[in-house]
Amino acid sequence: MIRLPIHPARIVLIVCLLLAAGRATAHAQRSSLTLGAEKRRYIVYVPKSYAANPQREYALVLNFHGGGMTMAEQMLYTQMNHTADRHDFIVVYPQGIGQDWNVGFDTSYQEGTDDVGFTDALLDRLKKDYRVDVRRVYATGLSRGGFFCHRLAAEMSHRFAAIAAVGATLPNPVEAQNTPRGARFPIGVMLVHGTADLVVTYGGKEGSYFSGTGSYSYWKNRNGLTGTSETTRRIDRDTGDSTAVTVLEATGSTHAVTLVTIHDGGHTWAGADPFNVGLPIGLTSRDVDLNEVIWRFFVEHRR
Repeated sequence: MIRLPIHPARIVLIVCLLLAAGRATAHAQRSSLTLGAEKRRYIVYVPKSYAANPQREYALVLNFHGGGMTMAEQMLYTQMNHTADRHDFIVVYPQGIGQDWNVGFDTSYQEGTDDVGFTDALLDRLKKDYRVDVRRVYATGLSRGGFFCHRLAAEMSHRFAAIAAVGATLPNPVEAQNTPRGARFPIGVMLVHGTADLVVTYGGKEGSYFSGTGSYSYWKNRNGLTGTSETTRRIDRDTGDSTAVTVLEATGSTHAVTLVTIHDGGHTWAGADPFNVGLPIGLTSRDVDLNEVIWRFFVEHRR
């Protein structure tokens, strides 16, 4: 639900992130496809190892921006290109129509923008244009992009092995509609949320979205993990940043559901540049590198 205004501070932010991004930004490629009457855009980044390994198939991560943001801002903010280089996966940043994603908020779930259709077509195009390992396709996103990851998990588990929603719990419209387009498969689900998030509150919002713990319970049940033993661990690597991280996880034979609670964390991407342009987005935790946390979760899942 982040909606960043066009503000001089935002321009400074983008320039600073561009300077910091270095090679990983310079080698990203903008592309587009046409779906119906709409031209849909996206950015593709392939890791350094891609050209030198022509026989190798690569895992794919779709990284969805927040509401009011752009695909380029999501790339610059999350800095996931560097993680892609370290772990050899392709990362793609799609662009939403009107800088938004359709999860049934302020629009028709079924008749509004067909972002699920766009994602389906995008996966087909990426499979054609790049060496994608279709067993290892994942989605992550921030805020509205994270909400949309829940919809993908509900409707496209036949194409995705796991999702990681950041600052975004389960939307009520996704739970209410709950109409998968393909055969229902278990899917790995990671939820990352700050307890001091003032944009999407950890405790949920009646009629709009579930709480963090409610979302965790929903996906445990949907994945058949109710009653499964759970593990809990606490991380507080930076004792001076006032945040701490608790990881609660239920693991089955092939898939896991994980709730990463960032105590005193805001509506932010842990480990990222702690920018603030005057919005109530709160603290950015330094206790974890969220890109690494997400990738370690993804790598344990295959479709």
